[in-house]
Amino acid sequence: MVGQGKGGKGMGKVGAKRHSRKSNKASIEGITKPAIRRLARRGGVKRISSFIYDDTRAVLKNFLENVVKDAVT
Repeated sequence: MVGQGKGGKGMGKVGAKRHSRKSNKASIEGITKPAIRRLARRGGVKRISSFIYDDTRAVLKNFLENVVKDAVT
């Protein structure tokens, strides 16, 4: 059908998906080293070990999961 946009194509025929869901691993890696370093600087930390970044991502992920869970329930 001409001129009816994505909704007028009938059952089972859908337009292109433009926004796919990121995997959880990819989204947690979006918290970059400089972002973690800036948070640490704000907390008064001078030097950061290179092993801290993965631990920080895990702790932050756990904290945010708990916040969202509390907000939903």
